[in-house]
Amino acid sequence: MDRPHIQSGALLTPGEVAALFRVDPKTVTRWATAGKISAIRTLGGHRRYRESEVYALLQGHDLRQDEVVS
Repeated sequence: MDRPHIQSGALLTPGEVAALFRVDPKTVTRWATAGKISAIRTLGGHRRYRESEVYALLQGHDLRQDEVVS
């Protein structure tokens, strides 16, 4: 899968992650709550997601358990 250059430490909004997976942003929030993807909270309380983790999940790798997701 082609992807844009990943910046070190770049963060994505729930809407950006949702667009990549073609799901609703609320689904991304539920994934974070369930521990499927890690979220970082901004000072304002908004969730952000590590770009590197998101692209790894898109490729089928679960970074939280270090195994391939089928």
